[in-house]
Amino acid sequence: MTKELHPILPKPILVRTSAQLREMMARLRSELAHDPLLAVDTEANSMYAYRERVCLIQFSTRLTDYIVDPISGIDVTPIGELFADPAIEKVFHAAEYDLICMKREFHFTFTNLFDTMIAARITGMKNYGLGALLETLIQVEVDKSHQRDDWGHRPLPKDSLIYAQRDTHYLPALRDYFAERLTELNYWEDARETFTELAEVTGAVRAFDPEGYWRLAIPNHLNRRQTAILRELYLLREEIAKSRDVPPFKVMQDKSMVALAQAAPESLGEMERANGVPFSITRRYGLEMLEAIERGKAARVPVPPRPEPPTDPVIVECYTALREWRKNAGIGARRRIRCDHFARNIVDAGRAQAKNTGRNAFNSRFRRVAFRAVWEGNSCCNQPLSRKNDLAHHLMRFRKQKTDVLNTRLLF
Repeated sequence: MTKELHPILPKPILVRTSAQLREMMARLRSELAHDPLLAVDTEANSMYAYRERVCLIQFSTRLTDYIVDPISGIDVTPIGELFADPAIEKVFHAAEYDLICMKREFHFTFTNLFDTMIAARITGMKNYGLGALLETLIQVEVDKSHQRDDWGHRPLPKDSLIYAQRDTHYLPALRDYFAERLTELNYWEDARETFTELAEVTGAVRAFDPEGYWRLAIPNHLNRRQTAILRELYLLREEIAKSRDVPPFKVMQDKSMVALAQAAPESLGEMERANGVPFSITRRYGLEMLEAIERGKAARVPVPPRPEPPTDPVIVECYTALREWRKNAGIGARRRIRCDHFARNIVDAGRAQAKNTGRNAFNSRFRRVAFRAVWEGNSCCNQPLSRKNDLAHHLMRFRKQKTDVLNTRLLF
């Protein structure tokens, strides 16, 4: 079948006023009464603003596409009824970011989700980006040139609106395909558990970390004085970004701050000659940066944060066993399993259960611990019962092979 390049879509219904929103809600209730499936996506301006905003909310039923403009001044609270209604299935692709943004900005509650990206991973698709799925399954090639559009700009170009419409227009068809595949592979329960967890993601607000400069200082091996200079540049960047309402990286990239901290220039000329410092930054913020560098030279050097304690060797062993099992089971990237969290779950459960028992009971105790950790670890590993049993037995076999460790210390 030949791929259709940028097919012409039916004209979407644009919603910019309260009256248009009321009309949209009435139409949606009518359409969803016959087929309670609603595709959803959002567009935000994180590439262009200090505090990102949801700039568009797109909806598609099987009949109609809608584009809501929340920054036009309308109250989008009524939309929350659709998201909270468990009788309506909300279909997203890569929903987590959309949910975080809408929860943070509008305090919506979500139920009955279906995420086509998660479904693609569970069913073994190697390429699970929306564009790749549309090309492979729907035979539609999507124009990707608008991914970095400034969605907060008004008026939005027609091509940008068409791009936004496409993000939801084909989701019902993708959902139908993956629902059938999940049924064929007997993975529906796995997917349903993951979708339920997804709905609980929190709408966290990005908070500035005044100690965040250490994430640059330590891996770049800056000395204490260079770190003091970096701190002042880091604080200056945040202040400028906030005042200009742009993301911090639009003011100065991390590598430029590190280069300035290492070079510690004393003049604009020296700053221009520093490696990794674009002339545009020097021209716009040069004097402010020189002042920050001088403050860093005169300031008390910062005390490095305490290093994190070394990872418990027992957790390392469990992590190794879990990775080996995941590899042998053929799960890989297509199934969600966080080995690091899961290993800690097993160790903590084992130690709690074995607190007052003797060493001779290790084998049977570990078997119980493994089953309990696997059974209770759904937040870390959504696996059907057969895979959970397999994992528990694998961990048991792995521990039996580690006789040298068993002879030297009591692990659980």
